[in-house]
Amino acid sequence: MTKNSILALTLSCIFAATLSLRGAQDSPSQVFEVVNALKDQQAAIADNQTKLDEKIADLTEKIRSARLYMIRAGGTHKPLPIPKK
Repeated sequence: MTKNSILALTLSCIFAATLSLRGAQDSPSQVFEVVNALKDQQAAIADNQTKLDEKIADLTEKIRSARLYMIRAGGTHKPLPIPKK
């Protein structure tokens, strides 16, 4: 990038920031509401991620124990397939 394009990009970012700050100063209660809503959403996402991690760990353990029982019973053991991306 050239100096002029970097300068224009920087000035446009500063201009957009000043416009957004003017809107935020007009209604600070709205900003607090949005921040609280975002905190609630983040907490919900963290809870969902924890639940997903627990379910994955439980499923992994069940698969491991099923494979052990299959091997002990004399069944053939096949490695898990690698998922295609």
